[in-house]
Amino acid sequence: MIILFRRFIFLLLVCFGCLSSVPAFARNGPITDHVKFIFGEVNLGPWKNEISDLAQAPAPTNDKPPSTLMLAAQRTNRPDILRHFKHYLGGWDITNRHYWASVGFTGAFGFIFAALWFVSFGLVLVVYHCCGWRINMQAKRSDHSQMICLMMLILFTIVAATGCILLSIGQDEFHEEVLHTLKYVVNQSDYTVEILKNVTQYLSLAKTISVAEVFLPSDVMTDIDKLNIDLNTAADTLTEKTSENAFKIRRFFNAVRLALITMAAVMLILALLGLLLSILGHRHAIHIFIVSGWLLVAVTFILCGVFVIMDNAISDTCLAMEEWVENPHMETALSNILPCVDRRTTNHTLTQSKQVINSIVNVVNTYIYTFANSDPTPDDNRYYNQSGHPMPPLCYPFDSQLQDRQCGSYEVSMANASLVWKKYTCMVSASGICKTTGRITPDRFTQLVAAVNESYALKHYTPPLLCLQNCDFVRDTFQNITSNYCGPLEHYLSIVNAGLGLISVGVLLCLVLWILHANHPRREEAFVKLLLPTKCMSCK
Repeated sequence: MIILFRRFIFLLLVCFGCLSSVPAFARNGPITDHVKFIFGEVNLGPWKNEISDLAQAPAPTNDKPPSTLMLAAQRTNRPDILRHFKHYLGGWDITNRHYWASVGFTGAFGFIFAALWFVSFGLVLVVYHCCGWRINMQAKRSDHSQMICLMMLILFTIVAATGCILLSIGQDEFHEEVLHTLKYVVNQSDYTVEILKNVTQYLSLAKTISVAEVFLPSDVMTDIDKLNIDLNTAADTLTEKTSENAFKIRRFFNAVRLALITMAAVMLILALLGLLLSILGHRHAIHIFIVSGWLLVAVTFILCGVFVIMDNAISDTCLAMEEWVENPHMETALSNILPCVDRRTTNHTLTQSKQVINSIVNVVNTYIYTFANSDPTPDDNRYYNQSGHPMPPLCYPFDSQLQDRQCGSYEVSMANASLVWKKYTCMVSASGICKTTGRITPDRFTQLVAAVNESYALKHYTPPLLCLQNCDFVRDTFQNITSNYCGPLEHYLSIVNAGLGLISVGVLLCLVLWILHANHPRREEAFVKLLLPTKCMSCK
């Protein structure tokens, strides 16, 4: 139970673990263990050279160790079963078995009650059947005691039935909320995979950029190949792990729902039939129900303990997420799962992406100045009979300091470059020579537009990637979970626990009263006497 529930919590975290460490490229070569890459066990940084230059996060400027934050420290301060009930002080940490031992302690009362009930009531049944012990009531108080016992039996049956109703409602709402939360997490994972795929596609497109004889440097193209392998593997592994864990979690909670529905139905039938058989005085039949109820009450106490553990684990996780959202860059138990790089490293990644964009613009403008706007002689290899007004160059979006710059009046922006340059396109002959006025051929125009589109795409797709890298995306996701999902999950778990508690107490007390009815002397005549005055009054 705890292992599968850990998967549910872990999925909330691991689905984003690889995202905080993208782009992915090992300093000493490609990553060989992609599972470790996904789960954040490889420290990753920004792109090498112009695209994939990996750099470690800058070291702290002082010699002080990084500040450590214990997540949900006060809430998780509980006795640790594995340490002889000494208090656990490590805070929320799903990778620490002592944390789970302390969480398990919160449900100990359910297991203890189940054991005590099973042993004590079992002894009572043994004494009752083997030693011939009987419960006798004084004849003069028999009618009065029988009436009180009947009223109490009806009351406790109502309590048990109410618990069954609460359990049915609570489990249905809890199951729906769990699946809703799981769907949200899977959707967020799919979104991040889509971002990785988009970046991969545009990086692959960057390799194809060439205008005439002007290309990106070969080392940059090699680095793109290596980076794309890791990005594609990361996206595929994330998709596989998310789907696998989501399937297991969904199957587990479906089984839990079926168990709770069965428990509610069986307990309701048991309580109502037990009441009916007690009133009718079927001694042997009621004994079967007493034994069945004895076992089912023990199971219900165990379920109470299990759901209390689940309730505390969810509450711990929600509080840990809330505290981490407020302190995302402090050293916490989430740091190993979500190794967010510091902002200096993130800014360096942004710097590298800006340099790539400027490099692509430089390829475009090199062609424009060297080929399109030149007037070579026919024996020059750059000649294709270009003529007309000079073609405006593409605007560099960033200056030499990689700060945003305004385009000059003679430059064209990425947004309207294709429309402007289309006016400078000539019609060509079969030999590829311009036969009308123009500075570029249709083929060169297509290459230039492809380069512009690549620059535009990298400029607009880098911010979402950086949002994953510095954990802004994860922080927003956790904030949404704590705001919109944690409250309903805890509320419906409380309803389930309340239902289980009412069922346990109600059926337990009904069992005692069933024994009283099963052993009351001449119980059929006693009930006839109780019902006879009512019939006589109705006849009158």
